[in-house]
Amino acid sequence: MFKEFKDFIMTGNVIDFAIAVILAGAVGLVVNGFVNDIMMPIVGHFSGGIDFSAMAMELSPAVGVEGEAGYKAANSIRYGAWINTIISLIIVGFVLFMMARSAAKYKEAPAPEAPAGPSQEDLLAEIRDLLRK
Repeated sequence: MFKEFKDFIMTGNVIDFAIAVILAGAVGLVVNGFVNDIMMPIVGHFSGGIDFSAMAMELSPAVGVEGEAGYKAANSIRYGAWINTIISLIIVGFVLFMMARSAAKYKEAPAPEAPAGPSQEDLLAEIRDLLRK
């Protein structure tokens, strides 16, 4: 059973999948940083200085002082963070679309044709004729 498991884990597909998952996590961090640190300040600038990440609708205010006993955090719907997530999704989707499109073009590219010249049979016939002489 251990040998079967080892064989399964060591197949190329499982290793490729593991690498893809790790890279996806890293790409997710990069995209989140791009959205939160670059795109949203630009969008906020053109929308009158709005900070989307701080946008929230408070359902109930905080009670007490943070760090003390009996403190209860505010209950709010953070729709600004959700807007950032939607923008991240759109960017990731666009990047994946471009990658898939590039891969499809690469697969569709015709293989280079062999240079025109005598066929193998013609060459063998010439060698045969030369050997007869």
